[in-house]
Amino acid sequence: MFHAIAFAVAFIAGSAALLHVSRGALKRPGSHGFYRFFAWECILGLVLLNLPVWGDDPLAMHQLLSWLMLVASAWLPLHAVRLLKQVGKPTDERRDDALLGFEKTSALVTSGAFRYIRHPMYTALILLAWGAFLKQFSWIGLVLALAATALLFITALRDEQECLQHFGEAYRDYMRGTRRFIPYVL
Repeated sequence: MFHAIAFAVAFIAGSAALLHVSRGALKRPGSHGFYRFFAWECILGLVLLNLPVWGDDPLAMHQLLSWLMLVASAWLPLHAVRLLKQVGKPTDERRDDALLGFEKTSALVTSGAFRYIRHPMYTALILLAWGAFLKQFSWIGLVLALAATALLFITALRDEQECLQHFGEAYRDYMRGTRRFIPYVL
């Protein structure tokens, strides 16, 4: 009973924070941030669902693979946000409430992880979802991980359409030389 109450309180608190961050995007259904919010919700549920077993059997293969995914999921967004801020030169002139501040780039970023994949932060979220799922198999966990992955795929497709509108042919050229999530593969 205590676990269920703690889960509910944590989920409500986490959802409130995600709602606050996503408030602009949620006003624009169809924006990439709209779909990203629902992916975040799935991942939040998945993390909270499996949190009680994160330290169990630490040397089991599923745990080691999970930690590898979780470490990668922590590094990629830090790297990507740094590049978006330094190279992308976000500006307030790009007036779009659906975008987060660091997403309002004025220059196309094609270095670092962006040299190989267009969506390092969505890749990180997919890794986070599956890393959390691997902590303990459950059917609800599998549904949440699959839903998060599908929502992040839709998020990436919408983000690409938005980037094509903003950057035009330069982004189309960039798309030809990169993959969406996994270098040289997908």
